[in-house]
Amino acid sequence: MATAKKIIGNPQAKKRARQAIVSRSRNMSHASEMRTYIKNVLKAVLEKNHKSAMELFRAATSKIHSLAGKGIIHRNKAARLVSRLNTKVKAIK
Repeated sequence: MATAKKIIGNPQAKKRARQAIVSRSRNMSHASEMRTYIKNVLKAVLEKNHKSAMELFRAATSKIHSLAGKGIIHRNKAARLVSRLNTKVKAIK
């Protein structure tokens, strides 16, 4: 985990700096997990496995919308990612 620089200031600023470090590492972890879900869908699409791609697509969609709801990614980015994945999954049917 990253460490905070020495903060000169009031206790609230110090606490917010500590919280920001924890929050950032958690958000990065969620974003990495989302990219893994997307890669799994794309791998299934390349293998032309429609059934597997649909199952993975549902899981990825759920994860993407969850992160958009938490504000980790923008809702327009979430919609764009889901739309592009959906287009690719439909193309292999």
